[in-house]
Amino acid sequence: MIGTIIDKRYHIIQNLGQGGFGTTFLAKDTKRPGNPLCVVKQFTPASTDPATLIILKRLFEQEAVTLEMLGKHDQIPQLLAHIEEYQEFYIVQEYIKGNDLSDELISGQKMSESDVIQLLIEILEVLEFVHKYKVIHRDIKPDNIRRRHLDNTIFLIDFGAVKEVRTQLVNKQGQITSTVIIGTPGYMPLEQQRGKPQLSSDIYAVGIIAIQAITGLLPDKLEEDIKTGEIIWRKYVNVSPKLGTVLDKMVSYDFRKRYPTAKEALQAVKKLLPQSLDWKLLLGLVMTIFISLTILVITKKDDFNVYENSQYGIKVRYPKTWERQDLENPITAEVVTFISPKQSDKDNFQEKVTISVDKFSGRLDDWQKSSIQEINNTVSGAKIVDKSVTNLANKEASKLVFTGKNGKDILKNMQVVTLKGDQAYTITYTAKIDNYDQFLETADKMINSLEID
Repeated sequence: MIGTIIDKRYHIIQNLGQGGFGTTFLAKDTKRPGNPLCVVKQFTPASTDPATLIILKRLFEQEAVTLEMLGKHDQIPQLLAHIEEYQEFYIVQEYIKGNDLSDELISGQKMSESDVIQLLIEILEVLEFVHKYKVIHRDIKPDNIRRRHLDNTIFLIDFGAVKEVRTQLVNKQGQITSTVIIGTPGYMPLEQQRGKPQLSSDIYAVGIIAIQAITGLLPDKLEEDIKTGEIIWRKYVNVSPKLGTVLDKMVSYDFRKRYPTAKEALQAVKKLLPQSLDWKLLLGLVMTIFISLTILVITKKDDFNVYENSQYGIKVRYPKTWERQDLENPITAEVVTFISPKQSDKDNFQEKVTISVDKFSGRLDDWQKSSIQEINNTVSGAKIVDKSVTNLANKEASKLVFTGKNGKDILKNMQVVTLKGDQAYTITYTAKIDNYDQFLETADKMINSLEID
């Protein structure tokens, strides 16, 4: 198929995957400016009997109308074309550049409860739109949930309805039959395995994905209660009672006990979030006061310890509330780092001041040029904010202030360097950009206290 042009327009350039229902290709739309990429899904009918093909073509047209309607949602790929050519059916859809959710759900790694709740909300918000039109996806699984790289938005892809066209046959009485059940083992509840999917069958699949995320276990690793048929998963993770109750209801063995549609499931999940904006503001105010008081205590009271290292001839004062970590790393030349106390459970990056001592023969401006080059080469999204001359330990020093990305966070760094003999002494303050100014006074005190023998 590679190199084939479908409908004199869609140029197949890559095979994206093949399954029991057909093959998915990446293609170029040769009749649009810039030849943008698109996805072409090929479905080969189970029978090429003329009577069957007539009925299947009608069904294919009906399902294309459904995909056209669903594609109006911002988080469902837009239908670009549906084609019947040489007894083959093709669906052409918008290409979403990104990664599948299966790439994020790594076996053995547990996602935090707050992240699982956010993931559930993202998926259910799209599925609510689908269920509003009484459409059952029928094949919700991590491979069919795509996260767009551009903005991390979740997309719901690969609806099972069109797959059914591929599997249908016409019997001697002219009745339509389906030879294959649509769905994926592990994510497919009992009623769907019996060929009678419900809207709540999709809820079951979403619940299984959430359990997979929070336990780090694939569905086939989860046991079932031999008496009730319910999935046993809570023993693998500590989870809040409220979230546990919601997930248990989503994956209930009896579809009548589940949330009937995505709307009800979404409402239940959203209740797990903090209940009011006033509460959030109050918490924020309390945290702001706490942080301010902490900073005030650290910066205004002379409550400092003294760190001294005779091997490197350095002495520095640091707050008693900060943790000291002796590094002595010959590769990075880091000697010691001082880490600020955690402000809350959500404080995922603690401010730090690090001292390094490295061999260097040259001038201060040579060091600065070398540092800038290293920053640009090693720091993601690096941006030099300020470079200047200052003093460190009563010696002329180079000062660099720069920002860069660390995962989802943007960090701001102040690096001050001075030279003595064949040694370069560097002290670096690092903080999340939003917290940089809050701890700057403390960092300055530490930097200004540095002594070099």
